[in-house]
Amino acid sequence: MVSSEQQQSNMSNVKSWLQTLIDLLEVFFNSSQQNKRGRTWHQHVVPYEEGWAVRREGNQRITSKHQKQSTAILKAKSLAKKYKADVIIHRESGGIRDRISYDD
Repeated sequence: MVSSEQQQSNMSNVKSWLQTLIDLLEVFFNSSQQNKRGRTWHQHVVPYEEGWAVRREGNQRITSKHQKQSTAILKAKSLAKKYKADVIIHRESGGIRDRISYDD
């Protein structure tokens, strides 16, 4: 038979183990939320080679390439709507000519 002291000790160990698990889960979820906030989905329409491209903010890679700026803008708008982000439209010189927000 298990004494009441052993039962209390076992319960204390279980509570300690559960509290550690809860603490670890909180740290994990809090850190994943911070990463989401730091990462944006803003879409830039930029001059590229002989045409235009859509590039996600902060990325080196091009999302899509287009012959016309208008088709690049349509693609950027569809992505921005999906991720509730902005479309930043650049001039041929590289400067920003317009910004459209889909952040509801």
